[in-house]
Amino acid sequence: MEGDTIVRVDWARLEGRRPRTAGSNARLGEHGEIVRPPVARLTTADGATGFGPARLTPEQARSLLGLRVTDLLGPTGVAEPFRPSPAAGDAWLSAEFPLLDLAGRRAGQPVYRLAAMLVGGRASDPLRVRAYDTSLYVDDLHLAEHAEAAALIADEARQGHARGHRAFKIKVGRGARHLPLEQGTRRDVAVVRAVRDAVGADAPIMIDANNGYNLNLTKRVLSETADCRLHWIEEPFHEDPVLYRDLKEWLAREGLSVLVADGEGQASPSLLDWARKGLVDVVQYDMFQLGFSRWLEVGRKLDEWGRLAAPHHYGGFFGNFTSGHLAGAIRSFAAVEWDETEVPGVDTSRYVVRDGWVELPDAPGFGLDLDGDALTGAIAAGGFTVSL
Repeated sequence: MEGDTIVRVDWARLEGRRPRTAGSNARLGEHGEIVRPPVARLTTADGATGFGPARLTPEQARSLLGLRVTDLLGPTGVAEPFRPSPAAGDAWLSAEFPLLDLAGRRAGQPVYRLAAMLVGGRASDPLRVRAYDTSLYVDDLHLAEHAEAAALIADEARQGHARGHRAFKIKVGRGARHLPLEQGTRRDVAVVRAVRDAVGADAPIMIDANNGYNLNLTKRVLSETADCRLHWIEEPFHEDPVLYRDLKEWLAREGLSVLVADGEGQASPSLLDWARKGLVDVVQYDMFQLGFSRWLEVGRKLDEWGRLAAPHHYGGFFGNFTSGHLAGAIRSFAAVEWDETEVPGVDTSRYVVRDGWVELPDAPGFGLDLDGDALTGAIAAGGFTVSL
């Protein structure tokens, strides 16, 4: 048996907490304080381990046993594209992140450097990537006055500023479900203005409507916040190339430089075509639904077209630390969506958010450490182990 043969897979859900409860977005209720990210740890015959986010069934985990890391990822650690052993089925994609961590640890290289090899380049060491605070949810529904609500969200932005952030994304679309339309729209505008005042004139501010606007509401909000110089608007309405073209033409006539971002969740199959045509400026496929290797393929296209890559991962915890590694190969990588969360058992101390940048560690794999006792406890609470 070769040393890099996978001989054991451990899987469980860990539990962590955000600094405060996350409220609603335009369509969903309270997101809460607790997160439960799934994690898998792979062990090879020579005792090497790697771990990361993975939605694995016991059957998928068993299909990985007996396979070699180099068979799955290639000799460099990141195949182009992945060419997994037929015996692995689809399990290689479900276990992609722990596999990458394992490959990086075996090679003594951070994942971002392995990714850089694919484009014939070399990432800076350590790698610094822009990040933004994604925690400004609709936390104000219990408040009757717009001014009081806006002050609450502005204070949350100051909390993010104290944690090192210099860019902020605000959930809007209160009038789509939670408040009467006019009341909700007025509050959205008041919140944007209050956050701008709180974080200063130079901090990038994005807004995310979660499809809670229509075209005319989008234009109204962007017009009434024009002096706030928003960086992008995310998911203003359900993806529609006709409406996006109208919006882009209107933005040009108004002299607004607001970018259009979309792609989170069940994105249209035509999204990349719209990005190629310039109807969408920022592509936001989910980090874990698309996966690392597929994001690299998308990133090459976005680099060619002059569009931006900004993977979504809210609620996934590990996305804070894995998505930035794409910047080793994707020139157009815009920013890490940062969902501040602490998960006991996962040491993230090598990652530092400072002055709007996250500094990725020059450490093997993803540069995280997993406490074995914490994983063992989580396995006992509902996880599993399979081994040869």
